[in-house]
Amino acid sequence: MQKAKKMFTSAIGVILLASMVSFVGCSGVSEEEMANLNAIRTEVKALEKEVNSLKSEKTKIEREIAEHNAKLEKIAKEKAEVEANLAKMKY
Repeated sequence: MQKAKKMFTSAIGVILLASMVSFVGCSGVSEEEMANLNAIRTEVKALEKEVNSLKSEKTKIEREIAEHNAKLEKIAKEKAEVEANLAKMKY
C-alpha cells in the first residue's frame, strides 16, 4: 500500500513537472512572430487576388481564342465552297 502511494505521488509529481515545463515552453507568440504572421497573411491574400485575376484573364483569352477559331473554321468552309464553285465553272 505504501509503495503504491509513493508511486502515485511520484507519478503526479512527474505529470505536474511535465505540464509546467510545457506551459513555460508555450508562453505565447511574440510581437515579431505576430507581425510576420500578419505580413504573410497579407501577402497570401494579395497572391490569391492575383491568381483570381489571372484566372479570369485566362478565361477571357480562351473565349477569344475559341471565337477566332470559329471564324477561321467558317472562313475555311467558305473558301472550300468558293474553290468548289470555281472548279465547276472551269468545266
